[in-house]
Amino acid sequence: MTTLQSVPATGTRPAAGSRAGRAETREQLSTATYDLLVIGGGILGISTAWHAAQSGLRVALVDAGDFAGATSSASSKLLHGGLRYLQTGAVKLVAENHFERRAVSRQVAPHLANPLTFYLPVYKGGPHGAAKLGAGVFAYSALSAFGDGVGHLLSPAKAQQDVPELRTENLKAVAVYGDDQMNDARMALMTVRAAVASGAVVLNHAEVTGLRFTRGRVTGADLKDRTSGDEFGVNARLVLNATGPWVDHLRTMEDPNAAPSIRLSKGAHLVLKRTSPWKAALATPIDKYRITFALPWEDMLLLGTTDEEYEGDPRDVSVTEKDTAQILDEAAFSVRDQQLKRELITYAFAGLRVLPGGPGDTSKAKRETVVTEGRGGMLSVAGGKWTTFRHIGRTVMRKLESLPGRPLGTSDEDFVPVGELPKRIPLPGVADPRAVAHRLLADGPAPGPRMAADTAKHLATHYGSLAFDIARTAAENPELGERVHPDAPEIWAQVAYARDHEWAETPDDVLRRRTTLTIRGLATDDVRARVQDMLDEK
Repeated sequence: MTTLQSVPATGTRPAAGSRAGRAETREQLSTATYDLLVIGGGILGISTAWHAAQSGLRVALVDAGDFAGATSSASSKLLHGGLRYLQTGAVKLVAENHFERRAVSRQVAPHLANPLTFYLPVYKGGPHGAAKLGAGVFAYSALSAFGDGVGHLLSPAKAQQDVPELRTENLKAVAVYGDDQMNDARMALMTVRAAVASGAVVLNHAEVTGLRFTRGRVTGADLKDRTSGDEFGVNARLVLNATGPWVDHLRTMEDPNAAPSIRLSKGAHLVLKRTSPWKAALATPIDKYRITFALPWEDMLLLGTTDEEYEGDPRDVSVTEKDTAQILDEAAFSVRDQQLKRELITYAFAGLRVLPGGPGDTSKAKRETVVTEGRGGMLSVAGGKWTTFRHIGRTVMRKLESLPGRPLGTSDEDFVPVGELPKRIPLPGVADPRAVAHRLLADGPAPGPRMAADTAKHLATHYGSLAFDIARTAAENPELGERVHPDAPEIWAQVAYARDHEWAETPDDVLRRRTTLTIRGLATDDVRARVQDMLDEK
């Protein structure tokens, strides 16, 4: 077995995202009083912390697990306008979603998002006719100012050229539209980095064990570092509960009599090896309201999703045999059987959508953001969707700015209201990924072999210009330029980078969220053990 040498973080102080920096971060958190303490490191809490730090506030962000460790890394990986919302007449909502989608994929994070063509097959006896869907995708593209082309109908023969596994029996036509795709865990992590660059102090694997009160008001939290067992506390003028599926759990810490404010819906997905190239995604109507996706993603195929009410412990959410059968059965409406063999499944995951409380079918519920204020003054926020994560962060900040008594000191001279912030601040590493990949291939690590094309593309589309830091690490230590697994593009320098700069504490942090080894089914016992060894070197 190759011995991988430790790669020190740059500088004389521990790097902001390093394991060695945890003690220093705990010290920072426990000795200062923050304007805002955000509890919950999903994308909603991360985005709020980012915008609050940009406004000049002293911000702390903590999470009991890893950043984006639950719902935020268990999405369908889409930035989309929401085609199905047109059916309910929510034209303004679709237009707003398109605006946010295009801002993220074009200006904020073009290195982390990529355009994706969608084929919406129209089968004989299906829930929608060709004329209706043709008009729908045209209207959908019009609401994005035709920035992704004009929605139109395509012949089944042409569609099958791009998607060889498309089922053509009884296929009448194919409607075409455009949206965008991402790796949600990487997008969340880059947003954490943006928050830290703006001044926020962040710590993952830090569990809230209780809330702090001053004269009946929530003014901080007691925490336990799950990696070391150290207990510490954070004082803050205002506490934001952004714990997603656990939002009501934290609300009962504030008020044991707090009534439930949300309900949960489980969405399960399967990841499969592809049997042929896919140049487009399939979005297949199952009934009047639901669509099932077959998405080319990370050189794999992503299928899903389910949508059913969930009432168990959020920690126990998982993909059941019933979920697997449903996803494969629904995919079979438009995908040929040879692509749906169970032996092709490499990974399955499930997440919980946070929906407003109330009766009714979860598939028809609005994906809106719920904001409540508790009797102790803690603000709780939940819900929303990935596409509008920046908008949600701004919305929460406006709510905080307008609270009675201005608890965030928004009358201070140096405070910048969220409405005055630049509208499209880019995430770290912003660059054209094609240019980054070209540079990586042209330069190559020296000494050592030239970087493989798939590794260069992977680094460019997951780190942007920060990929050059990883390439330099590999150049300084050629052993770190080796692949983690022969069937994946990742190299060991990414593991060192995750440890030293991206808050990675556990093998799952590295293999599931900072790389794609787990979703490819390649997180073997040997790989996990070697990753753990590297993490333990710091």
